Amino acid sequence: MVCTLFGYFPSINKMASQHLDSYLHSSLAHPVLRAWAAVPNTLSSVSLMYPLFITSDANGIEAIAAMPGVFRYGVNRLKEALDPLVKKGLRSVILFGVPREEHAVKDPIGSAADDAQGPAILAIRLLRKLYPSLLVACDVCLCPYTSHGHCGVLNADGTINNPASIQRLADISVKYAQAGCQVIAPIDMMDSCIGAIKKALHEAGLAGNVAVMAYSAKFASGFYGPFRDAACSAPTSGDRKCYQLPPMSRGLARRALVGFLIKLIPFAPLY
Repeated sequence: MVCTLFGYFPSINKMASQHLDSYLHSSLAHPVLRAWAAVPNTLSSVSLMYPLFITSDANGIEAIAAMPGVFRYGVNRLKEALDPLVKKGLRSVILFGVPREEHAVKDPIGSAADDAQGPAILAIRLLRKLYPSLLVACDVCLCPYTSHGHCGVLNADGTINNPASIQRLADISVKYAQAGCQVIAPIDMMDSCIGAIKKALHEAGLAGNVAVMAYSAKFASGFYGPFRDAACSAPTSGDRKCYQLPPMSRGLARRALVGFLIKLIPFAPLY
């Protein structure tokens, strides 16, 4: 208990954990984040985030058939790929780990997602070392790592097990943050995942310096075909219509957006 002139209050840590929605320091922890938050904002190189698909073949460069001119890079090839872009003013990247089946076992809970020797964590550590001023964000989802290719943990009947899913996503987020990731970008569309991630970051002592970029309203769209090819993340059966929004569902999209705004997520793009 903390005694003040106004009475008795719970411990500061307990109070903080109950008010995670009011945390703003993480969105100010990096110069790029502060530039994004500036008003008015102008379109420049600082506004752009470069996506990197990281293959588990450390020395590989893999062409992505659905995205001509775009490649998956192994961690040992990242420097040659990024040096020219950083010299031209690139300020931020977002990483998508792509474990190849010959290097990692895909299982029902996506155990390889937070493997310390997996492509995502190895890339985070390397980029933070090579480019100290570069903002490093990391996609958080289970689909590239699960044997079934869905974005969460499944029940026996094939439906989403939401509590198990958000716990798994929170655990992965903490591991990425501990490796040096500065922005967690959960693309999974699991209910309440943002709250679970922010709580986990707080409990790990990372809530003040790791931002969360939420995919606030993501639609079950055929336009994701090329991305699924790039991330090798297509579901092996069924589809994602039970956890992604139906196209043209403006009401549900607004509800999702409002929910994220209430959570004070500093960056909530619409996809």
